[in-house]
Amino acid sequence: MLLGNPTHLKHFLPGNKRLLGMDPGTKTIGLALSNLALNVATPLMTIKRTKFKMDAAEIAKIIESDSIGGFVIGLPINMDGSEGPRCQSIRQFQKNLEEHFDLPMCFWDERLSTVAVTRHLLEVDASRKKRAKVVDKMAAAYILQGALDAMQ
Repeated sequence: MLLGNPTHLKHFLPGNKRLLGMDPGTKTIGLALSNLALNVATPLMTIKRTKFKMDAAEIAKIIESDSIGGFVIGLPINMDGSEGPRCQSIRQFQKNLEEHFDLPMCFWDERLSTVAVTRHLLEVDASRKKRAKVVDKMAAAYILQGALDAMQ
């Protein structure tokens, strides 16, 4: 079930469940977890994208192991507020998720999330190799944290 915004998501989330934040890209999906209080996002992992069924199987394992009750999916809206081809791709990704998982989900504007995370990693002097390894899951945490803050 796709919901309009995170405040609606909170009402449909089963008790004692976490949210899974997603930053879907063309090659990877960055993932982050909320805590049970739904106020802190933590980077989890990055899935290397293959076929959607295989990606869904990885997500299913996380749903089971980490008590996931819903999804927050980063939506790459253009700086002028319009939606381009990447948004269409993410909307299709969400529809595919909906076919596999009966969980509430919403989109969150991810504009500049990767830029903000990369800037932070540069400030802490992370090497290029280190940045490449963590940027997607950290961007997922940045997206999820924005949604969690909006839910408060």
